[in-house]
Amino acid sequence: MTVRVDAIIDAFGHDSGVFALMNTAWAWPIAESLHFIGLCMLFGTIGIVDLRLLGFPKAISLADLHRITRVGIVGFAINVVTGVAFFVSAPDQYLYNPAFQLKVACMLLAAVNVVAFYGYGWPRIRGATANEVPIAAKLCAAVSLTAWTGVIVFGRLITFYRPPEHWCFWCSA
Repeated sequence: MTVRVDAIIDAFGHDSGVFALMNTAWAWPIAESLHFIGLCMLFGTIGIVDLRLLGFPKAISLADLHRITRVGIVGFAINVVTGVAFFVSAPDQYLYNPAFQLKVACMLLAAVNVVAFYGYGWPRIRGATANEVPIAAKLCAAVSLTAWTGVIVFGRLITFYRPPEHWCFWCSA
């Protein structure tokens, strides 16, 4: 007996009521708007911190600038909630979509990168008074900007690229 991943996710969407909610007249457009606002909060804050780590605007202290990352965390939480709602409402439109798969890959890269940054980069610059940023922290900033830009680009491509499920050989095993 073969169990399809999209069938499991679809059943969860229907059983939890997310599918019914997301298929009302206003839920999807409201969720899209919230998703965009969350992404602006996330990329706006993380982007400026990453640019500072890379050497732009040096006049702002890293410790002071780092305080705004809380806004990015709230934005990320908004995106997780709305993203899960989208996904469980139409799993076949996401699961087999290479643009979605690349978006998830970029999110995973960003997650590994944030662990690396807070494990190796941030402890070395947190209390520093000088504007010197270690190369490891700069590398993490560059990876972060690249990964989140990929999330945005591939996220936009999801709606334009809807392949049939048989294109995803690992999804329907």
